[in-house]
Amino acid sequence: MLMISPRMASGMQEKQYMPSLLSFFIYNPKFGPREGEEEKKILFYHPIEIEKNEKIRNVGLCEAIVQFTRTFCPTKPAKSLHTQKNRQFFHESEENYWMVMVVRNPMVEKPNKDGKPPTVEYQEEEIIDSVYGSVLQQCYSMYKLFNGTFSRAFEAGGVELLTQKLEKFFYRYLQTLHLQSCDLLDVFGGISFFPLDKMTYLKIQSFVNRVEESLSPVKYTAFLYNDQLIWSGLEQDDMRILYKYLTTSLFPRHTEPELAGRDSPLRPEVAGNLLHYGRFLTGPANLKDPDAKFRFPRIFVNTEDSYEELHLIVYKAMSAAVCFMVNAAVDLNREFCEQLDSLVGPQLTMLASDICEQYNINRRISGPEKEPQFKFIYFNHMNLAEKSTIHMRKTASVSLTSVHPDLMKILGDINCDFARVDEDEEIIVKAMTDYWVVGKKSDQRELYVILNQKNANLIEVNEEVKRLCATQFSNIFFLD
Repeated sequence: MLMISPRMASGMQEKQYMPSLLSFFIYNPKFGPREGEEEKKILFYHPIEIEKNEKIRNVGLCEAIVQFTRTFCPTKPAKSLHTQKNRQFFHESEENYWMVMVVRNPMVEKPNKDGKPPTVEYQEEEIIDSVYGSVLQQCYSMYKLFNGTFSRAFEAGGVELLTQKLEKFFYRYLQTLHLQSCDLLDVFGGISFFPLDKMTYLKIQSFVNRVEESLSPVKYTAFLYNDQLIWSGLEQDDMRILYKYLTTSLFPRHTEPELAGRDSPLRPEVAGNLLHYGRFLTGPANLKDPDAKFRFPRIFVNTEDSYEELHLIVYKAMSAAVCFMVNAAVDLNREFCEQLDSLVGPQLTMLASDICEQYNINRRISGPEKEPQFKFIYFNHMNLAEKSTIHMRKTASVSLTSVHPDLMKILGDINCDFARVDEDEEIIVKAMTDYWVVGKKSDQRELYVILNQKNANLIEVNEEVKRLCATQFSNIFFLD
């Protein structure tokens, strides 16, 4: 992606190039151990048009780097390699299965006088290892969610089946990687939770229990509103990656106008005297269509122990969405889908309306939102709760932040410092642009604050952060 910088040089504009994906490959050194068999190690390579010998050379180099670093620390092999032009990231996703992502460093092209070719400067320190290392791990997690583990595919159909699955998945998935939009939120991979009062939360819990009782094949349920999670029956790590898929891929493909209440005139169907706005986001687009197909995406959860394969049914009414996960052995036919639609549609429509009403009441009580003096990112490692006022919009293809990229880089650097130590700590930075950046790590929680107070001193900044904790996080204990 090309971005034109506002800086000028000799009356001509500089060109600034953002990070981009140079190559991505997966190999297993056990598959081609002898000389002349090196190509057998390569299970997937992007871009596909790279010449065979170059692929073998690149994989061999990565293998050598991993082996070399293992001599110094056998339990912690290399995670990344820094060069002037690019950064390589390594991840051993399963035993002997290595994933490698090569990212071109950002660069600035400066024009020269006298018709000489432009000078290229690579910005080697702009890329944060933890951010892109996390993106590489997410690639594996997303593959595993829809295909299961590499080793399971190899056991089922050998190298041929595994390479087929890898090519089918990563050919499409790598097109959705927008490396210029990656930041601290990719490191956390957190979940945004929807704030609810106790009574409405109990209504949702009751709804989930009733549906699971009436539709016995349903094994797990997750309930979301406005792309935020309210209830989940899945394990945390599985929910984390499913949440990322829903909010960055599935939901954006099915956007619709926001409905404010029960009487909004969007395709109402009378079902038991209730207006019914429910529809399937996965599976049949229209139940009344005689040729409707009752195929649902399959997902794999609990792959560490029980290894469950499930149908993923995503059903939405207004701004509320429910994921029902059903054992893959169950045949999902028209009868089951019609039963789910008539049972869930009216109830979910009412629940969505109740949540919307409650949310609007709470907003009126809290009064109009003023533009605060600070912006923050909060993450809780225990329940994966994440909250950001820095990100105006975060999807797979775009990350709109309300602060300068230099400040996002400082946040990433503070996070790297926190990752090196187990103790609670606080870091305060004065940026070149006169912004103050504060990071607090306390009891498995992390808080990052950006303050726009140019003339403030250290004591005033500290007091401002204390005030923020008291107003925004009054029920959360931060150690001072």
